[in-house]
Amino acid sequence: MSTKHYISNIHLDEKSVVRRAAHVEHERKVAIYDLLEENHFQPEGSAEGPYDLHLSIEENRLVFDIYLKTGTAVDRFSLPLNTFRRIVKDYFMICESYFEAIKTAPPSRIEALDMGRRGLHNEGSDILRDRLAGKVDVDKRTARRLFTLICVLHIKA
Repeated sequence: MSTKHYISNIHLDEKSVVRRAAHVEHERKVAIYDLLEENHFQPEGSAEGPYDLHLSIEENRLVFDIYLKTGTAVDRFSLPLNTFRRIVKDYFMICESYFEAIKTAPPSRIEALDMGRRGLHNEGSDILRDRLAGKVDVDKRTARRLFTLICVLHIKA
């Protein structure tokens, strides 16, 4: 992890949180924990960090509010949610199949679904990295964890 360019705190704006399945809540907690343990996050033109990141959804847009740890605003930008709708929908669908399969399906079926789930997750994180280009530099691991959190925010969107 860079000594300057990382997220030290993350806040998800969950004004109208719906009750989530236990596995979704677990994925959210793990993504936040892993993200805070190791990440690379460098807003364009910012020479210092660490950063506090606030993610929210406003008017069908994913909003990134970035602050220095001191509270000073660094940047605010948004991405259209439509960019992520298809991949999130597909990801949710395969996750549901996966969590159902682990109850009764043979290992080969579970492995196939898990591979598909990981593939969609990678695709979603690649889309996120592409959309963040020119705004924030993130590594693949950070993008994967942020994509998980975007999925969580989509549950109420």
